[in-house]
Amino acid sequence: MNYSIIRYILCRVLEFQAMFLALPCLAAIFYGEKEGLAYAAVLLACLIVGVAGKLKKPKSNVFYAREGFVAVSLSWIVLSATGALPLFLTGEFPTYTDALFETISGLTTTGASILSDVEALSQCNLMWRSFTHWIGGMGVLVLILAVLPLAGGYNMHLMRAESPGPTVGKLVPRVRHTARILYKIYIVMTIVQIVLLLVSGMSPFDAMTLSFGTAGTGGFGVLNSSIGSYSIVSQAIITVFMILFGVNFSVYYLISARKPKQAVMHEEMRYYLGIILVAILLITINIKDGFESLLEAFHHAAFQVASIITTTGYSTADFNVWPEFSKFILVILMFVGACAGSTGGGIKVSRVVIMLKLVKNELSHLIHPKRVRQIHFEQHVVGKDVLRSISVFFIAYTLVYGLSVLLISLDNLDFTTNFTAVAATLNNIGPGLNQVGPMSNFSVYSQPAKYVLMFDMLAGRLELFPLLLLFTPATWRRS
Repeated sequence: MNYSIIRYILCRVLEFQAMFLALPCLAAIFYGEKEGLAYAAVLLACLIVGVAGKLKKPKSNVFYAREGFVAVSLSWIVLSATGALPLFLTGEFPTYTDALFETISGLTTTGASILSDVEALSQCNLMWRSFTHWIGGMGVLVLILAVLPLAGGYNMHLMRAESPGPTVGKLVPRVRHTARILYKIYIVMTIVQIVLLLVSGMSPFDAMTLSFGTAGTGGFGVLNSSIGSYSIVSQAIITVFMILFGVNFSVYYLISARKPKQAVMHEEMRYYLGIILVAILLITINIKDGFESLLEAFHHAAFQVASIITTTGYSTADFNVWPEFSKFILVILMFVGACAGSTGGGIKVSRVVIMLKLVKNELSHLIHPKRVRQIHFEQHVVGKDVLRSISVFFIAYTLVYGLSVLLISLDNLDFTTNFTAVAATLNNIGPGLNQVGPMSNFSVYSQPAKYVLMFDMLAGRLELFPLLLLFTPATWRRS
């Protein structure tokens, strides 16, 4: 284990955290809020520790997958721990645990909150909550790779550890250039959404914070009604952009590289859009009697399907009171999630499709034992290593899920609440059903249960294994 390079990366992360904290500081100055002093103090502390810690250069810049996974996991923990400090120091969160829950929920783009009155927060705290979504959406280490060279050809291990999906590929030969392309697309799409929301009549503050949440597919709103109080046009814009940010960003690279045919042929994107369309139509038909018109039912169904499958977590209506058929479809979408290589969470469409093809292949093998059939995805043969990693992921996912539900059940809440609370956190969605529904929050859970759910949020965002490796003794042995 190359501890020196991990220390160096963590110090770089603290420097970037100081840069991130500048935005809520500016918001506090603009709105004349004394809560900004807490952000300024934590900013200064992060900057001092970060700069001082990296004065001693690492003994070796060489690191491998193990160091990459550990560095990414610890980076997210450090960002969460320091990011929670200003929330707690402002006095607007009763305990550090609650502030940490809110910060982890923001950075992992989960959007689950312990707050019952969001509008009581200061503007700088609202800005920070939403900005954490944008920070965590594309990934902090990806940003660092885009700006600073770290370790030559070895930095692909960082991108693989932080980027969602079964495999991570380079859009261009150099990882640093790939990271830059991803962030350029991310920034441009965020700016476009902000402009469109401003045109729709939304205030600059709301347009910025909600665009941060949409881009990162988080779910923190600045109103207690989430998105329900905004105009139909604003809601429609957010619906479209939630779906767009759930698409694999390699599709946008292909479009920018003037390869529209390859972009249209992207198999995962076509399955993703197909699932969305079918879910919207089914839910619209099922809930139409609860709305004044079919068009209104379609609007709310489209928004909620987009919000859940992309794991954003915004809401325009209380889907907790919808018919059981519609709620069950939304629960399924919680697990499916968005595309690999997007800012969305969940299991990912690519994994689900490949596993279904594997089941189909096995059934065919039972009928024709001598016939050899390969599984194809994205016009390529799916290798045994990918199939193995997906199978192991499903096993680990099921074990973590089951254990989490068991542990939080000690709070003695009903099964639906516990089951969907874990689904909402492990899949980085936000709202669940019953006592953690879209009009409720996670304050009903005890502090130990909140730490279980915080672990789930981090594990879900990092796709389990980087975080699980921290609890493996062999990880920490020197090579």
